[in-house]
Amino acid sequence: MSPNHEANRNGKPVAVVVGATSKWQSDGRNTLLAHGRTLDDSDLPVGMRWSVGGAIAQKFAQEGFFVVLTTRQEANAAALAEAIREQGGECMTVELDLVSQDSIAAAFARIRREAGDPHVLVYNAGYLEGRDLPPEKELLEHIPVELFDTAQHIASRGPFLIAKEVLPAMRKRGEGSFFFSNNNKSLRGTKRKTGESLYYPRVTMRALAQVLTEEYSEHGVHVANVVIDGLIDSPGVRALPQAQRNPDSLINPVKIAEAFYYLHTQDRSCWTHELQLTPFPNKPSH
Repeated sequence: MSPNHEANRNGKPVAVVVGATSKWQSDGRNTLLAHGRTLDDSDLPVGMRWSVGGAIAQKFAQEGFFVVLTTRQEANAAALAEAIREQGGECMTVELDLVSQDSIAAAFARIRREAGDPHVLVYNAGYLEGRDLPPEKELLEHIPVELFDTAQHIASRGPFLIAKEVLPAMRKRGEGSFFFSNNNKSLRGTKRKTGESLYYPRVTMRALAQVLTEEYSEHGVHVANVVIDGLIDSPGVRALPQAQRNPDSLINPVKIAEAFYYLHTQDRSCWTHELQLTPFPNKPSH
């Protein structure tokens, strides 16, 4: 932990994880869509049970941060919060809906009031919109505008609004970390021919990271875009046929979390502004 960190009222620096719970588990819709049933995650190690967001939250809590878990419904993060406390960490859960500017403003007003200004913000929100479209409706011309609106809110408008909430305090403090959890759609189109029109806003997220790097690095704020280039081991993914055929292709979310913490602890004389994580059997995306 940097000696320059100012502690919050709980005596610890604050790390906020936006999207702390797995999109497979958040409301069960994506799991039912992909598998037709709920899945038991009790066989997964606790560090992996809530995918990337949960692993990052646990890692920063273990490193002495007061962690704020944001989720659409507080109940979604109840088990994760309990796990963090059982590990000796401290956390709170805040409801936040990325499609609502009022919800974002209210969430961060509460975070500042009850925890303090964030020292670390990890934007880990994801979406699987459009996956329930039949194959013959995957072309852009068939995609409902409301599905695009959701994708745009999560990948572009949401991080813009959250940056406005946390970057002023980081700039005034002269330090902070603002990290994006992105995927390979931000680097290229896709290997599939159709069905990916809703994912091009991820390119906007990457561009925002580049812009914020230019604007805020000189103020001591470390901005980085982390490209997670592969399937992440979690309940919804582990049960997929392609994951069962090639389990070595799955990325361990605990190791992803370690990469995020590594970025946060980098010396400012040698910051990484984009990091791509790819499992060894796969060819990296470009």
